[in-house]
Amino acid sequence: MTKDIHFSYAKAVSTEAVAAYKEQVAQAQDQLVNGTGKGNDFLGWMNLPADIRPQLADIQATADLLRRECEVIVCIGIGGSYLGAKAVIDALSSSFAWLEGNKPAIVYAGQNIGEDYLYELQALLKTKKFGIISISKSGTTTEPALAFRLLKTQLEEQQGKEAAKQLIVCITDAKKGALRTLATQEGYKTFVIEDNIGGRFSVLSPVGLLPIACAGLDINALIDGAERMMKVCGIDTPFEENPAAQYAAARNSLYAEQGKKIEILVNYHPKLHNVSEWWKQLYGESEGKEGKGIFPASVDFTTDLHSMGQYIQDGERHLFETVISVEEPNYTVPFPHDEANLDGLNFLAGKRVDEVNKMAELGTMIAHIDGGVPNMKITLPKINEYYLGELIYFFERGCGISGYILGVNPFNQPGVEAYKKNMFALLDKPGYEAESAAIKARL
Repeated sequence: MTKDIHFSYAKAVSTEAVAAYKEQVAQAQDQLVNGTGKGNDFLGWMNLPADIRPQLADIQATADLLRRECEVIVCIGIGGSYLGAKAVIDALSSSFAWLEGNKPAIVYAGQNIGEDYLYELQALLKTKKFGIISISKSGTTTEPALAFRLLKTQLEEQQGKEAAKQLIVCITDAKKGALRTLATQEGYKTFVIEDNIGGRFSVLSPVGLLPIACAGLDINALIDGAERMMKVCGIDTPFEENPAAQYAAARNSLYAEQGKKIEILVNYHPKLHNVSEWWKQLYGESEGKEGKGIFPASVDFTTDLHSMGQYIQDGERHLFETVISVEEPNYTVPFPHDEANLDGLNFLAGKRVDEVNKMAELGTMIAHIDGGVPNMKITLPKINEYYLGELIYFFERGCGISGYILGVNPFNQPGVEAYKKNMFALLDKPGYEAESAAIKARL
């Protein structure tokens, strides 16, 4: 690859304002590299693109087996256990894969507690040979644990226990937890989620790589891109040339100096929708704590210009946009000439559809800047494995730097536990008797 992804803040904040954060960025980078900051026991993602390489062959071989044997592969996980994989798979697969009948189909479970969803999934799988990838450190997180019990039971009933065993892969803790215990007892193929890698930073581990490989995508190229960006965003790269450092500085300047509380990640390619969903967890769960943090939102343009565009253009001025711009689509679609020209679009005849999209992107950026919405831009040369690998690591490194500038622990999620405790109390889980009585008294 001759290019890297490129980041620009020129339409959002001044060079002087970004440069003012140079010292804070340097301190944050030092904390990340030397493990001296908050949450330093969760820095395994930092060198993951290089560290994971010895496992790639095993991951690929396991994926090849599942691809040979299965019509459908169910990825069971929630949050970081599925969002990264889904982001990459959806970005690189046909928009109409579900109609094209490509095998195996990749579907998801354990990301919700929807009874109708699970019923419909089980009904679909009754006539399919399917495999399961179960992803959970503990094996006790409610949503994936519930889904795994249901689907494991169904698979064993359809294939027999011995045959089913060959179609289940568990990605879990190395030594402890319910899923590790079960996998050891049953003899399932396993991969380890390292203790020092949190869920939202796990897409470049087996958590993301196995489902991505099962979709037939090139995990070696993905890791190549991530490893390249690991060097580009490293501590030895000068601040002025470091995209992750500049992104972290620019967004913190917008937040602290201009009062911009919401960051909207914008794309002009629908395939990138779930990249935004992964990004929202990465930044929301990392920075949203202690009463601080930029709220991460997202839109798919031009689609959402016809729904959210009015607010972005003319609502409260508490937001900024970060646009993912794709230089070159993977395909070419020319716009035809029409003799009648009833739609008045003959002025576009002979142009590529992407040229129209690019002008929509440029026109929207100018309109939103004129309307008081700062715009930053991430340029992606193409949508492929290599550049998605670059993008993933760029966002991860930027997140770590940004969280330390903000002054929080970017690697914990204490607020997530509150709903779990309430849910267990309301469901009368053993051991929660006092909590059950207390919360039911409030109803």
